[in-house]
Amino acid sequence: MKKIYQRITNIAGNVITVKAREVGYNELALIKGTNPSLAQVIKIKDDEVSLQVFNGTKGVSTGDEVEFLGRVMTVPYSENLLGRIFTGGGQPRDKKPMPPGENIEIGGPSFNPARRIIPKRMVHTGIPMIDVFNSLVVSQKLPIFSVAGEPYNELLARVAMQAKSDIIILGGMGLTYDDYLFFKNILEESGSMSRSIMYIHTADDPIVECLLTPDIALAVAEKFAVAGKDVLVLLTDMTAWSDALKEIAITMEQIPSNRGYPGDLYSQLAARYEKAVDIEGAGSITLLAVTTMPGDDVTHPVPDNTGYITEGQFYLRNGHIEPFGSLSRLKQLVNKSTRDDHRAIMDGMIQLFSKYRDTLEAQSMGFEMSKADLKYLKYGKLFEERIMDLNVNLPLEQALDTSWAILAECFEPRETGIDPNLCEKFWPKK
Repeated sequence: MKKIYQRITNIAGNVITVKAREVGYNELALIKGTNPSLAQVIKIKDDEVSLQVFNGTKGVSTGDEVEFLGRVMTVPYSENLLGRIFTGGGQPRDKKPMPPGENIEIGGPSFNPARRIIPKRMVHTGIPMIDVFNSLVVSQKLPIFSVAGEPYNELLARVAMQAKSDIIILGGMGLTYDDYLFFKNILEESGSMSRSIMYIHTADDPIVECLLTPDIALAVAEKFAVAGKDVLVLLTDMTAWSDALKEIAITMEQIPSNRGYPGDLYSQLAARYEKAVDIEGAGSITLLAVTTMPGDDVTHPVPDNTGYITEGQFYLRNGHIEPFGSLSRLKQLVNKSTRDDHRAIMDGMIQLFSKYRDTLEAQSMGFEMSKADLKYLKYGKLFEERIMDLNVNLPLEQALDTSWAILAECFEPRETGIDPNLCEKFWPKK
C-alpha cells in the first residue's frame, strides 16, 4: 500500500527529510510538486527518513507531497539492452524508447558464495602487458590505478573492443561529454557496440545518478551471467563515484572519516567489487575499474581501500601499464596452462627490463656503458616499442613469439637466464 506524507521537514543539497513510518531502506518515493521527481531512501532514524532526489531539489518545496512506492529501484533487463546507451539512472540517452524486458532490482547482495567456482579461465585482451605479464582472469576484480591525464579511458576502450567476452557493460561516472562521445564512437566504429551496453553519467548530470551507475551496470551484468553469458564490466572512474558518496555524506552531516570520506567507504566499495563472480553451471562477471589517484597518492582513501578488496592492480603511468607494481594475483591460475614458455617469458623479460632501468639510471649519471649495458639499452627500447605501447594489439601466442624475437635481437640464449630447454624449443631460428 502506498503511503503519502505532506510535510518535508528539511531540504539540504539533493537530500530531503520527511517524517514517515513503515518505509524501507532504498525504497523509492515520488515527490509531487512543480518539479515531480523520484527519490530513494538513504537513511532512517526513528521516524526521520532521508531521501536522495534523483533530479535534484530545485523546485522542491516543503509543502510538496511525498508518496512512498513500496518498492526499490528497478531497471529493465533483456537482450534488447545490447547496443543501447543509457544515463547513469537507467534512462535512455540514445533517444530511443525504453526497451521492454523484465524489471530487476538493483543494489542487491553479492552472489551466493556456495555457487561460485575457483577462477580458471583467462580473459584475452590482445594487450601484451596484460595477457603476457599480468593475465586478467574470468571473475577477477582489478582496478587501474592512474592519475588525471593518463589514457585510462583509451585503455578501457581497447579492452572493450578486443576482449574475448560475450557482453561488455560500460559504466561511466563523472565523464566529460567528450569522453562519452569517445567511448560511443570507438565502440560503434569497431563493431563492438552490438555486444555492449553503456550506462553513462556525465559531469553535468545529477550526482545521485553517479551513485546509481555501478549498481545498475552490475545488476544487469548479474542477470546476463546467470543466463550463461561471460560479462566484462568496465567502470570509470571509481574515485568520481566515491566523491559523490562523500558529497551525499556531507549533506547528511555524517561524521567524516579519512579526508572527509564516509566511514563505510570500504564497505561501499566492497559491495560493488564483490559482484565479480564465476557461477557454477552458468556465466561470469569480470570487473575492471579505473581508480584515479589525486596527486598520484596511492595512500589516498579510495585506492588505499580498493587495494584491500581487489585481486591486484594495474598501474598506468607515462602512457603505459607499468611492469613494476602492476600485479594480477590470479594469473598463476591460468598462465601455467597457456603455453609452456608463458611463465618463463613473463619472469625473464621483467628481470631483464629491471636491468634496463638500472642501466638507464647509470647512463644518466655519466657512467661509461659496457657491451652488456648497450644490450640492455637496446632490449629496453624494443620492449617499450613492441610490448609496452598501448597501441600494440597481439594475440597471446603472437605476443610470446614477439617476446622471443626481441630477446634474440639483443642477447644470446645463455644471457637471458631462461631455461635452456625452453630456449632450444622457442628461440627463433636464423
